[in-house]
Amino acid sequence: MRLFLIVIALIFALLPTSLAAHHGGISYEAGTTLTIEGPLTSLLWIIPHGAATIRYQGRNWDVVLAPVSRMETRGLSEAMLKPGRKVTLIGYPRSDGAAEMRIERVIVAGKTYELR
Repeated sequence: MRLFLIVIALIFALLPTSLAAHHGGISYEAGTTLTIEGPLTSLLWIIPHGAATIRYQGRNWDVVLAPVSRMETRGLSEAMLKPGRKVTLIGYPRSDGAAEMRIERVIVAGKTYELR
């Protein structure tokens, strides 16, 4: 029984670390919301996470999207995010100043899609 409790305690102690490593939540400024509006310059509709690029303040910004299955379940399709399509992206910028953001919301054709 004691070994079982130690194993459970270790799992719970390591779980937040492994989640943060996978999702990189600590890499983004959760207290700073960035809103970018414009046409996408590229889109990757891939597993495990979609990705895109948008031009903002003279730089190409990498956009980390949600998993494809989540976006599709919430009604956002690949066709809606084709390069050249005007979108509004709302999310968090990287904390190290890199031109990258993790998206929380996408607005396309006047409709908002929650991704997180």
